[in-house]
Formats: sequence, C-alpha cells, structure tokens
Amino acid sequence: MKKILAALIFFSAVLISTPATAEEEEPRWAGVDETVVEKFARDLGREPRDPLFDTDQGDLLLFFFTLAGATGGFIMGYYWHKVFVAGKQEQPPRT
Repeated sequence: MKKILAALIFFSAVLISTPATAEEEEPRWAGVDETVVEKFARDLGREPRDPLFDTDQGDLLLFFFTLAGATGGFIMGYYWHKVFVAGKQEQPPRT
C-alpha cells in the first residue's frame, strides 16, 4: 500500500511540474497600471515610460525588500529600549 501511495505521489508531482508549452500559453492579464494609469496618462498627453528602477530584472526587488527590512530592524532595535522599557513605572512584585 505504501509503494502504491508513493508511486501516486511521484507521478502526480511529475504531471503537475511539467512546463506548459508556448502554444498553450494565454495572453497576460492587464494590470491596473496598464488599464487605468496608462489610459489616464495618455488622455492627459503623457506617454508611458520605463520605471526609474526596473525591479523585474534579477533580484533587485528582493534586494530592496532586504534593505528596507534591515533598515527597519536597525531603527527598531536602536529605539527598542526607549519605546518599550524606558518611562514605564515599575510595578511592585505580586504576592
């Protein structure tokens, strides 16, 4: 029974992980930027342009998230004592 279950799991994983061919690929859904923002920009006489930081290339978006997390963590760590400890009145021990 365990061998049959293992075989079913293996074959289902193989079937699920097969890449789709180019003929089956459907066109991308248009996002808000393409449908709304670009429409209003064209109506106002401005053509769309490439973004200042193209985060679709490589791991640039991951780098920005890591940098923001490290910066926020450093700031929170620096002010931890001031925010959570200092200024709190000490409570007498419960008996």
